[in-house]
Amino acid sequence: MGNEADRRPLVLVLAGAGYGQQAPLLWWTSEIAAAAGCEVVAPRWHVDDAAGADPVGFVETAVAAALADRLPDLVVAKSFGCFDLPWAIRHEVPGVWLTPVLTHDDVAAALAAATDVHVAIGGGDDTMWRPERVSGTAACLQTVDRADHSLQVAGDWRRSQRLQADVFDVVERRVTTLRPRTGGSRPLY
Repeated sequence: MGNEADRRPLVLVLAGAGYGQQAPLLWWTSEIAAAAGCEVVAPRWHVDDAAGADPVGFVETAVAAALADRLPDLVVAKSFGCFDLPWAIRHEVPGVWLTPVLTHDDVAAALAAATDVHVAIGGGDDTMWRPERVSGTAACLQTVDRADHSLQVAGDWRRSQRLQADVFDVVERRVTTLRPRTGGSRPLY
C-alpha cells in the first residue's frame, strides 16, 4: 500500500461462460483500461455444472478471490460475468454490462435496481436481452439492432466491427471518468 500502483483506478473485467478474456469485447476493454493507467483484474474461470446451478454464487466467489478484499472502481462484464450485478449493486460499484442474462431473475432484479452509473448493452436478436424486465431501471439501456449475444451481426463482419467499436467508446467514456485514488484501493466491507 502507498505506492503509485495502489492509487490507480481498479477495473474488474469479467468473462462470459464461453466468451473468454481473449475475445474482442473483453480484450479491448482491458487494453482501454490499461492505456488509461488503470489496474485491470480479469479473472479466468471454467463454468461447470456447479457454476451453472448457482451462477451468482460462483461469480461472487471468483470475484472475491480475484479482488482480495478490494473494491473495483468499475466492472465491465460479459454475459455470465453479469451474474456479478447483484454484488455490484450491493457494493455500489458502477458497471458496463455487456449482454446481461436478463432471463435470470437475480440479474434482472439487480439491473432493475441499478442507478445511472450503470450501462447495459444487449443485442436486438439476443433472446437473453429482455429490457422489458427492467423497465424501471435508472441504468442506461442500449439495444444494438440485429446483434446477437456476442454483439455481432450474422453475416456482416464489418457492421459487427463498427458496432463493437461503439461499445468500446462506451467503455472508454466510463474508464476515463475514473480518477486516481488518494489512499490506495477501496476496502471491501
